[in-house]
Amino acid sequence: MQGDSRVRPRPQRWLPVAVLASACAWTLLIASPLAWAGDSVDAVFTMPQSVSDTPFSSERDAVVWRREELKEIESLVRQLRFDLVNNQDAEAAAPRLAELQERASAEHLLPAFIEGTHGSGSEARPSIWAEWDNFTAGFNDLESHVNALVEAAHGEDYRGAARALSDVATTCRSCHRVYRYR
Repeated sequence: MQGDSRVRPRPQRWLPVAVLASACAWTLLIASPLAWAGDSVDAVFTMPQSVSDTPFSSERDAVVWRREELKEIESLVRQLRFDLVNNQDAEAAAPRLAELQERASAEHLLPAFIEGTHGSGSEARPSIWAEWDNFTAGFNDLESHVNALVEAAHGEDYRGAARALSDVATTCRSCHRVYRYR
């Protein structure tokens, strides 16, 4: 094969997708808390009065969406407890931390709480809208605890992450006791 002019393909060097995704997620996490610090903490959020004030096509869509979104947040917290407390693996937790930080924000969730959407199919109590400032303050607390969790995970402080996860769960439960049926 001395005179063979065919070009042989080089072996490709690549990173597994999971490693690349994890690296990207850590990059976002490192920058995110700094960029968001103070953006929404203690922010005042206007109560959506009607569907037209939101990205939803109907009140029913908003109710279904918020229920599913809150279930997803609960699932993320359980998965993060496994990643950070049981396995002490901050790298594996990075994509879920980024997702939790986005999903558990007041800016993301509050548009789904259209005034008066506490009827059939909703677990929301009417007191949400009567006590809107207190309700939104709970989301500000949640964001603070999520940011503390991200910071602890980034520093591989697994005891701090465990405390922050506990604070996140406590914030969720205290809000649910007051503003959710069940």
